[in-house]
Amino acid sequence: AAMMAAAVARRGRLGQEGRASLYSFLLGASVAALPLLLGSSPSLLAAPGLRGRLALVLHVAGVNAALLLIYPRPLYKIAVRACFLGFAFGCGLLLSTGRSAWRHFGWYMCSLSLFHYSEYLVTAINNPRSLSLDSFLLNHSFEYNLAALSSWVEFTLEKLFFPELKQITWLSTVGLLMVIFGDCLRKAAMLTAGSNFNHIVQNEKSDTHTLVTSGVYGWFRHPSYVGWFYWSIGTQVLLCNPICVVGYALASWRFFRERIEEEEITLIHFFGEEYLEYKRKVPSGLPFIKGVKLEL
Repeated sequence: AAMMAAAVARRGRLGQEGRASLYSFLLGASVAALPLLLGSSPSLLAAPGLRGRLALVLHVAGVNAALLLIYPRPLYKIAVRACFLGFAFGCGLLLSTGRSAWRHFGWYMCSLSLFHYSEYLVTAINNPRSLSLDSFLLNHSFEYNLAALSSWVEFTLEKLFFPELKQITWLSTVGLLMVIFGDCLRKAAMLTAGSNFNHIVQNEKSDTHTLVTSGVYGWFRHPSYVGWFYWSIGTQVLLCNPICVVGYALASWRFFRERIEEEEITLIHFFGEEYLEYKRKVPSGLPFIKGVKLEL
């Protein structure tokens, strides 16, 4: 958060879309204040009674009505997505508090929602020209959504039949540290690359496109992919999902191997020998992935 705040100060004020998303995310996250307003325990969400459920429904309805009144249709589409992610983050905070059996799932909810929202916010800071609803990465791909659903199903089933498996706090803590490391590395890569970063592989070189080799790009050629790789596996370690840990590792490795090869063909086309020299000196950062095998 401090890194993104510094970036905002350095690059100037957020545009209208960025501001709308930030206010809406915070408005959604205000659900975490419900226990204070109701005079209830923070575990309100883990086992809510009628009062807790009613409070959640009224909160969602009230916030949505406020967004409809405040923002015109184009900004509302941004605001409602950011608000949804903020609401998920706030609910995650509620679950994370206390000794609820769902505490680790609360950590996961915070991690997932913050990852997707920060993708949009950093794009708004760095490269507003490429900003769109897709910048939230909520509709990344069918495979991505299926993987998320699979992890929720595994967690729920194992919690029902093997509840002790979901209470290994030291393992969930390792997963949380992987998540924090991965997300921080990815956002550092996005901020370092500035307007050169885009969620879509570019096939045409723009006038402002430069080869970034400083900062985290001096450690790895593809730090944003390295961060996302360990973040995704970390979410499953956090949830103590043994099946999805293996599945996520294999699927993510295959996806990033193909993505890196595709991207490096473009980078060699853009920068020629300059990129090939950089490629020789700096590793990709992902295990057993050397990138495209191509020489001029």
